[in-house]
Amino acid sequence: MKLKNNKILIVGLGKTGVSTAKFLKQKGAIVTATDSNKEQEQDNEVRSLIDLGVHLEIGYHKPESFEQADMIILSPGVPHTIAPVKKAKAKGISVIGEIEMASRFIKEPIVAVTGTNGKTTTTTLLGEMLTQSGFKVFVGGNIGNPLIDYAGSPEKADIIVAEISSFQLDTIETFRPKVGVLLNIAEDHMDRYKDFNDYARSKCRIFENQKSSDVAVFNGADPTTRSICRNIISKKLVFSNNGNLDSKKPGNNALISKTNILFTINNKKAESLEISSIKLPGSHNLENVAASGLAAFAAGGSFKGIQLAISSFKGLPHRFEYVTTINGVQYFNDSKATNAHAVEKALHAFNVPVVLIMGGRNKDVDFHMLENSIRTHVKKLIVFGEAEEEIRSTLGPITKTEIAASMDEAVAKAHASAEPGNAVLLSPACSSFDMYNNYAERGDNFREAVNGLKKG
Repeated sequence: MKLKNNKILIVGLGKTGVSTAKFLKQKGAIVTATDSNKEQEQDNEVRSLIDLGVHLEIGYHKPESFEQADMIILSPGVPHTIAPVKKAKAKGISVIGEIEMASRFIKEPIVAVTGTNGKTTTTTLLGEMLTQSGFKVFVGGNIGNPLIDYAGSPEKADIIVAEISSFQLDTIETFRPKVGVLLNIAEDHMDRYKDFNDYARSKCRIFENQKSSDVAVFNGADPTTRSICRNIISKKLVFSNNGNLDSKKPGNNALISKTNILFTINNKKAESLEISSIKLPGSHNLENVAASGLAAFAAGGSFKGIQLAISSFKGLPHRFEYVTTINGVQYFNDSKATNAHAVEKALHAFNVPVVLIMGGRNKDVDFHMLENSIRTHVKKLIVFGEAEEEIRSTLGPITKTEIAASMDEAVAKAHASAEPGNAVLLSPACSSFDMYNNYAERGDNFREAVNGLKKG
């Protein structure tokens, strides 16, 4: 792909936008970068782009920059429906994302993972499985390093493992993973999409450009994923936790039982992974293991490599992370649970009464779907943040509920309410942007507050 002397506009100057600008300058493009957030002027990484010859437009979007560009590259946080982008598209200007641009310069096979929940755990675990199988692996995308960093690097891997969000899939054209993984689809980001079907179609785009020689891994027990994957032409590998896989006919699958996960690939002898060897709690994590195992097999990984990765993998921060036990009460940090479906999965992992901390900025998700889970698992609900009143009015009638003004107060109230044998769970069902820069900062605050209790 020729980039030299092309006028390219980058929209959004987070980590991905900065990396994309550096890559394009390496390729000789004429680069302008714009971000409506004036605070980006103070970012040292953004300011360093000036020395590379990137023209910056910070605090505003200049219409002519969009209309005169040969190509526009959107960062994931920028909706592809904003007015300047729509006008540029109407003029026939190509609008793509960083994932699309990077994939045009990557020759190695890409294994891509998407889904509403579990993407980062599955992507990280999959990378470990392939590494333990003897491959040199680059893990990036929506997790850690942007793919464009790899595309512009002299170091080369055998396989690319990438976490891909729906926002990134919105701006693909030819992106084609050798192995695509769709974990699940539940209501999320309704503040960005027209409706649930619009969001689901975005997720399904991970298989859009695959050929019959490629592989699609998806949840065979989920009616939504089964439906949208019905007509894809790539080879299907399905996982299930209820045996609902075409009447259990032999095929390409991973069946989750109470004791093991049974992998069958190409109708060959099945390999059994014992549940007892998996250190990740919750049935949702068994699905993540099954999906990553199938994808690892499809990418050439070995069962030994899969086993080695599982035996050493203890999970990631802010994802159903065990923090500590105080006076017989266990504390869990699930700050990454930014939608109701994730909270539901977390609650169902407990067989003890839970004091649940929820709140933040709602992404137009309906909290009513949590009613049964709250009724069954939660002895008390502590709510805080922008959505506190909405959560209280929806779920408060089901269980005892208190409002807190801060994370410290929420943790203190949860501590006062919990008894030995109970669990305290931060699982917000909301984004963190009302009070924090990101979910990790929120989870760190929870962890600090809990450890503060332990110190007395």
